[in-house]
Amino acid sequence: MLLEVANTYDETAGTAKGVAAQDLLRSLRRRTDLPVPPGFTLKGYGGNGFASSTPWIGVYDPNITLVPHDGLYLAYIFSSDLDSVTLTLQQGVTRLKNDFEVRQDLYTELERRAHKIRRRIPRELIEGWIKRPQFQGKGWRPRAYEASSVAARRYDVANMPAERIMSEELLRLAEVLGIAAGVNQPSPQCAEFESTPMVYVGDADFDRRNALEGFKPKDGRDYIVKIEAHVQEKSQRHEPLILDFAQGLESLGYKPITEGKHPRDLVLRAAVADGREWLVEAKVVRKGNTTHAVRECLAQLFEYSHFHYRERGLTEPHLVGLFTESVGAYASYLERHGVASVWKTEDGWAGSPLAVSWGIVP
Repeated sequence: MLLEVANTYDETAGTAKGVAAQDLLRSLRRRTDLPVPPGFTLKGYGGNGFASSTPWIGVYDPNITLVPHDGLYLAYIFSSDLDSVTLTLQQGVTRLKNDFEVRQDLYTELERRAHKIRRRIPRELIEGWIKRPQFQGKGWRPRAYEASSVAARRYDVANMPAERIMSEELLRLAEVLGIAAGVNQPSPQCAEFESTPMVYVGDADFDRRNALEGFKPKDGRDYIVKIEAHVQEKSQRHEPLILDFAQGLESLGYKPITEGKHPRDLVLRAAVADGREWLVEAKVVRKGNTTHAVRECLAQLFEYSHFHYRERGLTEPHLVGLFTESVGAYASYLERHGVASVWKTEDGWAGSPLAVSWGIVP
């Protein structure tokens, strides 16, 4: 699709119906065959009245924004010569433009905001990504798009990577978008928490004589967490979820461990140890928003698996997402990434085929 836009777009042809590239861009909102992140929507832009010198395609998370005027979104923006297309995490520029009579002041403010957002994103998630892309377009908008970019990846049209790679990078930037949207206007508690570095601690010893030794859950009340002189109040619906799940694991042949595993929620070891663990991330599905819960779960499981196992030369664990309710179609999505899902039901527990095959649900 990106190649078709690059090969057919003609700024001099205008924006009327019947102009091939413009029709293609307008059709994107109805496409369902493109590998966008689950729940995201597409919209193509080739100009309004006058054709844009830098056509682009917005990729929106409806939970964050549906329009490019304000807020944060993803976009594929073509350079004016159509030799490249850049995947970028963008700030909305249209509404902010009205606050600045001098264009350079607008660009400076956008750069300042991009830098502020970038500082709150874990470095490893955007390491190697471009900070400020170049589009060489006419008018103020392309320059604003350059200044507003938080992170970007440039693709040469003549040498595009495999679609699998592009899909993975889009999914990665969608994860960054969720984080960036959460820190764009953080509460004081979140600002303190997100700027605090994590400290990884060692593993607890495994003693088969007591299957619940090392598992000491918190209670279900709201509690206060002290993090390097900061205090944060956290709602603890997910602690009873972990406790309920862990209590039935001994009969299934697993030892649940929480001590020495922070920031991981739960680690399982089989009674017959083979050196591989099960890493469990628990998520509360709030107001039926399975998209947000699954996205956070997947990102954290991959992060913890990388830093706590792969980087330490340990065997990478099996991955499990634990939820307060069924995640529906996302169960197969998680399984495609090697992640089993388990969720609470009125009668106990249910899980995806992978969870059943591992025996972590009855």
